[in-house]
Amino acid sequence: MGVRRPLLVTILAAVLLLCGCTAIDVPALDLPDLGEITVGPVPTPTGDAAAALATLPVKGRAPKTGYERDRFGQRWADVDRDGCDQRNQVLARDLTAVEFRPGTRDCVVLSGALLDPYTGEGVPFLRGQDTSADVQIDHVVALSNAWQTGAQQLDADVRELLANDVLNLLAVDGPTNGSKGDGDAATWLPPARGYRCAYVARQVAVKAKYGLWVTAAESEAIARVLRACPGEPLPASTVPSGLTG
Repeated sequence: MGVRRPLLVTILAAVLLLCGCTAIDVPALDLPDLGEITVGPVPTPTGDAAAALATLPVKGRAPKTGYERDRFGQRWADVDRDGCDQRNQVLARDLTAVEFRPGTRDCVVLSGALLDPYTGEGVPFLRGQDTSADVQIDHVVALSNAWQTGAQQLDADVRELLANDVLNLLAVDGPTNGSKGDGDAATWLPPARGYRCAYVARQVAVKAKYGLWVTAAESEAIARVLRACPGEPLPASTVPSGLTG
């Protein structure tokens, strides 16, 4: 609260009495009326993504000890048992002008065009030893991050589902995916600012689905992004076989 003039004079008079000082002339102080000083609350993000974030436990990051990619089972396993592996499914979902290898029942993607969500740039995809890496499949919640925020406590089959769940997979620009590494929202966000709300909402959806936690820095970073997009929904989730929720 602001300091009022009568209160200040009263304090000065009390000091004089306590110290035994003789009366002195106290010049009139022309103090500005500061009134009430208040600090407004930090805006609370709203919407399904924000509500889900509020349910996630906040803990410190567990040690990375014991983490290996193989702890998350077979790479690109066909967890939904439709005869097509998850990498090709994500390519087919995220690319346009897709061409498939003949005789694969529209499973193996040979080429296509990606509008990269992380940069907003167009990236051509052509299957081949020297070109396939131009488009990579990103684990939105990096597997090492998942390991350090609860996945090491999951059953091996559930970890394999997490690693192959299309909810946690996006086709993205290869070099940009490399710059992300295993960063969480506190250390890395997509360069395309317009995609950040959807990106953190997807991270929240994955962590909520698999019972993972967030660090304090990660939670605050996600909340900060969601404040810019009130009402941000969670992405739709296709539940792989063997996992509910």
